[in-house]
Amino acid sequence: MAAVVVVVLFAVIGTALTEVGEGVFRKGDQYAMIGLGVVFALGIMAVARPRVEADADGVRVRNILGGYELPWGAVRAITFERNQPWMSLELENDDAVSVLAVQRVDKEYAVQAVQAMRALRAAAREEQPTAA
Repeated sequence: MAAVVVVVLFAVIGTALTEVGEGVFRKGDQYAMIGLGVVFALGIMAVARPRVEADADGVRVRNILGGYELPWGAVRAITFERNQPWMSLELENDDAVSVLAVQRVDKEYAVQAVQAMRALRAAAREEQPTAA
């Protein structure tokens, strides 16, 4: 919704500006103003992109740039420390994946999400046969 409002606002401003004081806005300036509105709207939409989905098979993380699909066997731990702004997945290969969809500012929702993901991971780990 905010992205649409930004585009409409910039389009109205771009088409309404023809003369400001002694300056004159030409067609190219008006198109540039509308183009800026589109660029800002795309930025707003990118911030709203993060998602996380988890089930018995694994977890799918979509951040602002890029995404991951990981089986539970690849996830060593799910961390959400006090000094972290968002949840992280520690992987078996010592990498870490930030999960921007679960942030500290979400408070109780974030805690519930972490607990649910930890429960899914624990259940998946119990089902996997251990190598002797």
